[in-house]
Amino acid sequence: MPIDAAGALGAAPRVREIAWDHKDVQLYHLGIGAGRPATDPGELRYTLESRLHVLPSFATVAGGGAPGVIRALSVPGVDVDLAHVLHGGQRLRLHRPVPVRGRATAAARVVDAYDKGTAAVLVLRTEVTDADGPLWTDEAEVYVRGEGGWGGERGPSGRPSPPPAEPAEHVVERVLREDQALLYRLSGDWNPLHADPEFAARAGFERPVLHGLCSYGATLKTVVDTLLDGDVTRVRAYRTRFAGVVYPGETLRVRMWWPAGAERYGAEGGGAGEAGEVRVAVSAVERDDAPVLADTVVRYG
Repeated sequence: MPIDAAGALGAAPRVREIAWDHKDVQLYHLGIGAGRPATDPGELRYTLESRLHVLPSFATVAGGGAPGVIRALSVPGVDVDLAHVLHGGQRLRLHRPVPVRGRATAAARVVDAYDKGTAAVLVLRTEVTDADGPLWTDEAEVYVRGEGGWGGERGPSGRPSPPPAEPAEHVVERVLREDQALLYRLSGDWNPLHADPEFAARAGFERPVLHGLCSYGATLKTVVDTLLDGDVTRVRAYRTRFAGVVYPGETLRVRMWWPAGAERYGAEGGGAGEAGEVRVAVSAVERDDAPVLADTVVRYG
């Protein structure tokens, strides 16, 4: 039956205590493809505890447990088949750099529920704070096939915008491991869609697909390494829309644009005190550049 939108929106925030340390950070970084080449000084910032920096997208898995796209399904008024669920988009805003070790409180609640007719879209917002105040805010957009029809607001268009017409100023290709999904799921997303061929077939896929948040993290790492001199603390916000699937072993083509008039960082003309944003589009090379991530923006300061 359709989702009880009023029940989901009216539910009290679900609060949990989370904690993480360097091992969780290192495992996450390996799960998104860091560490190749293993002795590269730039990669050691992600893999060696004595030099460790935290890529901000680690926030999506910090503390373990189910990711936001799964936690949204345990909210009152939401009782759906996991095989009908897709991750529509993700937004992250950093209030401070993510520490290598931390303890914090995460409060999550559904803040929007849209009726697309043949589907429902839920937005789960999670606010994370520690003893020193707010750390980050993230939002997971959850698309549930077959669960619309209650007569609610349609919400914003779910159609991804096309990338800029002009050629990208930077293009980087990232080859994913065949076992990338098996490695990434150790950070807490145990959805069988990413490991079990039979479950993937029931969901309509030819084989298990990569986690959208794995592509999300790999893309942010590419932008940070390519345009921000590897300085993870410069990232202020990061958003994307999941436009298509990725299969483990494929190659991501990451295209990057500086918007007209935007300040640029590092070798591109900006300095440590300047701010701006980068537009990004990601596609799967082996499938004729099939879109993977769209409407993707990294804001830095």
